[in-house]
Amino acid sequence: MKKLMIGLLVAIVGVGAFSCEPNNPYDFGPQYDFEGNMEIDSTKIVAYLDTAQIDSLYRIHDPSGTIIIVQEEGNASRPNNGNIIYTNYVGKLMEDGLVFDTNIESVAIENDLHEEGDEYGPFTFQLSNPGQQSANNAIAGWQYAFRHLRSGAKAVLVVPSPLAYQDQERGKIPANSILVFNVEFLGMD
Repeated sequence: MKKLMIGLLVAIVGVGAFSCEPNNPYDFGPQYDFEGNMEIDSTKIVAYLDTAQIDSLYRIHDPSGTIIIVQEEGNASRPNNGNIIYTNYVGKLMEDGLVFDTNIESVAIENDLHEEGDEYGPFTFQLSNPGQQSANNAIAGWQYAFRHLRSGAKAVLVVPSPLAYQDQERGKIPANSILVFNVEFLGMD
């Protein structure tokens, strides 16, 4: 009986030691809490929308959590998967309104984003399922939002951090940032 107990104790210690090994193939590190961050961001977005003075024709609350505030209705059709979207945009942090990106030269100069050699023109991306990212695809929040817009529309998009850059810092964008975009849907192929 004593040998059985010692053997069992050695087996337990051995399993414990190997499971804590730094090269454990099942240790993926801390996992991003998509649902938890969506819940936090949803509360912040509701508070923002209660106080933000944004002119609109109507608002769309996409089930994804993205908010689309239509300011000017387009007169063409809505895009489908595979369409190439052409848009102008100004991206801001919801938290403090800091402009972090744009494809409009005058806005870039005004916000100290312009660098010598920058080229400006419509931003293009292919509309696809939000989980299917490729080199020219936009963030998931845009993939959801542009499905609701007609070509020619102007809108404000409020994108929760899980549908943007999650817990990654991107230039002037801190981790877990809610993003606000003023977009002009120029057209599509």
